Amino acid sequence: MLASQLLRRSVIRVAIPRAQSQLVTPVLSTRFISFKQEDQPRIRIGSTAPNFQVATTEGKIDFHEYIGDSWAVLFSHPADFTPVCTTELGAFSQLKPEFDKRGVKLIGLSTEGVESHKDWIKDIEEVVTGGDKFNFPIIADSNKEVAFKYDMVTEADFKNLESGMVATVRSVFVIDPAKKIRLTMTYPASTGRNSAEVLRVVDALQLADKRGIATPVDWTDGQDVIIPPTVSDDAAKAKFGDFKKVKPYLRYTKLD
Repeated sequence: MLASQLLRRSVIRVAIPRAQSQLVTPVLSTRFISFKQEDQPRIRIGSTAPNFQVATTEGKIDFHEYIGDSWAVLFSHPADFTPVCTTELGAFSQLKPEFDKRGVKLIGLSTEGVESHKDWIKDIEEVVTGGDKFNFPIIADSNKEVAFKYDMVTEADFKNLESGMVATVRSVFVIDPAKKIRLTMTYPASTGRNSAEVLRVVDALQLADKRGIATPVDWTDGQDVIIPPTVSDDAAKAKFGDFKKVKPYLRYTKLD
């Protein structure tokens, strides 16, 4: 049998005494073990976000169950106790009330363990949040399953997923309640993210879903929006009222 034909999941069977075999259903569990490039999910806008079960600083979660009927922002960090990541996690923690207003759950990730994450959180609360409690979970992706599924590593580190600690890049995934990927951003490890930009794109996505519009460059909440070219002038007038026509394909309007 060729190696490529081998199952990519290992099944652990729990032995049950014969006397109990008719009373208890055998328990099966699975463990992700493949890091082959051909097995890596394709993450595109519109893809279903890969699910996983993992330990976090707030207990074990099933990712899709964690999202529930909310939106979610999943973002990765190269390692614990790193300077840029410390500033980022603190900033997102401080912005969490704004994400809460929008029905968005935050969740971070690093490829180190839960206890390391918890110790790191103490530093974040000390130097960034001013003593305020850090308030969302961090995934302990020690087996690098999530880093693999979401392609959170550099080309060089991809080859090292099966051995040692891997420094994940700064990936961001915005996921909607249908568990669909709606936006992705990937930064190198050296470049810190803009937390306000993540909040801005959530606003833009949610408004586009609700009102059927598009948002122009540098748009922020309350500014004029763009009427999609697929909407005729008559339909635009009926739907939005007055609008400004700059070009046949570029029309601006205000929303109530």
